[in-house]
Order: sequence, then C-alpha cells, then structure tokens
Amino acid sequence: MRLPGNGLMWGLAGSLWTEARRAPRRLATHLRCWRKLCLLARLCSGSAPLGPTAPKRTAVTSSATSGQQTLHTPVMVKEVLESLDVQPGQVVLDMTFGAGGHTKAILRAVRDVTVVALDRDPVAHGLAQQLAEEHPGRVYPLLGRFSELSPLLTRLGFGPGSVSAALLDAGCSSMQMDSAQRGFSLSKDGPLDMRMDGERFPRMPSATDVLNALDQQALASLLRAYGEERHAGKIASAILQARRVYPIQRTQQLASIVAGSMPACALYARRDRLQRPSHVATKTFQALRVFVNDELNELHAGLQVAQKHLRPCGGRLCALTFHSLEDRLVKRFLRGEDLSAPPRMSSRQRARRALRARQEEEEEEDEEDEEEDDDGTGGSAGWVSLRRKVLTPSRKELEENPRGRSAKLRAAIKR
Repeated sequence: MRLPGNGLMWGLAGSLWTEARRAPRRLATHLRCWRKLCLLARLCSGSAPLGPTAPKRTAVTSSATSGQQTLHTPVMVKEVLESLDVQPGQVVLDMTFGAGGHTKAILRAVRDVTVVALDRDPVAHGLAQQLAEEHPGRVYPLLGRFSELSPLLTRLGFGPGSVSAALLDAGCSSMQMDSAQRGFSLSKDGPLDMRMDGERFPRMPSATDVLNALDQQALASLLRAYGEERHAGKIASAILQARRVYPIQRTQQLASIVAGSMPACALYARRDRLQRPSHVATKTFQALRVFVNDELNELHAGLQVAQKHLRPCGGRLCALTFHSLEDRLVKRFLRGEDLSAPPRMSSRQRARRALRARQEEEEEEDEEDEEEDDDGTGGSAGWVSLRRKVLTPSRKELEENPRGRSAKLRAAIKR
C-alpha cells in the first residue's frame, strides 16, 4: 500500500506528533500516535481494516536454514539459562523465537521440558515449525505478536499461572538484519520496508510510507521519540528536501540523505560500545523500525502477558533488551511504576536535564548509561529482582559476537 504524500489526513498526523515531542517516553502517547496513524492510513487509502491475513505455513529451504544457523548467534545463552533455572517437566515460553538459539539451548540443557515458541515473523515461525517436527510434543510454535499471545496460549491449554519461565528477547533478529529485502540494515541496499510481519499485515504502513507521508515536524518528533536522535530537525529537513526530488524507497538512499545532512565532524564522531565507528543513520533506522512495528507497545503487552501466565511464587521472567527505550520500559515495569507517567530520575539526571533545557529546550538527553539499576526495594510488589545490577555480555562473548554489544539482561521472579 502506498500512502499519500500530502493532504489533509497526513497534515493531521503532523499535529498529533506535537504531543509525542513533549513526552516522548510516555507509553500512552506511543499508543495513541500509532492508532491514529493507522486510522489515517485507512481513511486515506479507503482500504479494508488493517487486520492480519490468514496465517500459512512458511516454507524454509535447507540452504536458508543453514545460512541462518551460521549467521545467527544467540546472546548471553549461559546467563539466560541461569536466570530461567528451567527444571524437568516445566513449561517455558520463548516469546521471540527468532532463529531458535535460546530454545535449542533450553532443549539441550533440560529433558522433558515443554517450550512454547512465539514469533511475529512468518520466517521465524517456519523455523519453529521445523524444530517442532524434530522434537515432537516438546515444542509448540505460535505465530503472532505479543498482544495476540494470551488467547493463543489459552487455546493450547496454557492458561494464567501455567508457565514456569518466560524469555523475552526484544528488538530485531540477526536474520532480519541480514536480509537486504527486509530493509532493516543500512549497510545492505534494499527496499525500505522494516515490517517484521508484513506478510500478515500487508496494508500496514512500511518505512517508505512513513518517510514519504509525514511532514517535517512529525518526522523530527518521530526521530527524537523513538531514536533519541539529537539532530532530528536537520535530518527531517534533509528528508523533506530529498523526497521532493524523488521518493525515498531504498535503505542506502536514506543512509546517504542522513549522512549528507550532518557536518563533516559528526560523520566520524559516533562510536558504538566497542568504540567502533557508528554510522550517523543508525538512530534514524532504529526510530523508523520501532515506530513501524509498534515495538514499545508490543513490548509492554508482552510483559503483561508474561506476568499473567507465569505461575505465582516462583515464575521467572528474563528480558533481553538492545537499546535504552526498551531497557527503561522493562525496568520500570518490574518496579511496578506507572508507564504512562514520566520516569523517575536520579538527582544527577535532574540537574543535567535542567542544564540542558536552558541550552536547547527540545533536545533530549541520552540517559542510558546513568540510570539507576536498583531502587533499593529489590523490585515491585509483583516482582523480585534476581540481581541488583543489569547483566551485559562478557568481553569474550563480545569478541565472538559483536552484535550483542548493546544487550542488557534483566531477570525477576514473580511473587
């Protein structure tokens, strides 16, 4: 579906993002913005409701499977197994199956364990179906989003309180990043799609639709809210100028536009956690992916489903996150905070925010490395944290798997 690039409906889309700019971390704002964008898309196109198409079995060739197994390395497997502490006869919920690395590790480590393997990506679901055939009666593959999980579990006979451990591996999988046709990677040229389940929801807006439809204010707000991009205004202006000449449809086309909007000194200033040069368009790609897939609301829905279906007094939740927005949401959920309210900050963070507000009112401070990892209570009324500090990959693992450099693991036990 190609959405219109201008007109009354998309003008309204720009105004709704003013609210997102004022409170970029408020979950309710994310939800309202996404629902309104989908409604606007429907009104503009005159299409049918944006629901999923009938699910079908996804065929995965042996060559593709072997390639994915070679390229995909699960993150922090040892730490995940220790946190879940799976025992024989228990039911484990893998909420993001991906290429199945964590599920396979659980099956190898524990006998007579049952794993429910969920993924919203039909390709990953196909891999889960293959694994279910190799382990009959031990793996139950499910296709769907976190927000669709609860009724799927109930149909399988796993009602509330019937799951012993749940693993939630947020973000984008390696095999999605490695496929140029999916449009997630800025290092590979391909169509700007970025939908994790585009086959199920073909009428949902893609990254191309978003880039060529939203106005400058909406684009800048999107980049600030979902990518924590400090140069959001410059990038949004460059996108608007570029699409007047030609629609933005390719990944490297967008990467070049973002790079062209930056001063020369900024092109080489950004570094990742391994101190390697980081492309200036990385946060732009993250923002588009998070928005297109409604990742933050889906993550919140997944945490709620896990809390509902984990057994009381001992059910374990293990959450892997890969950027600060995800990690903050998980941490606040485990603390029992109201996610529609502004996050709590330390005195150091408040002082820095006040100082930066005087310099530039709309610029957001990146607080990922300064957040408190423990509030002194050991969790909320519903959770008990397993560790006082968040876990990150070891130096040895990062040498073997650099893609896990931004991973953070939080684990808790349900009270």
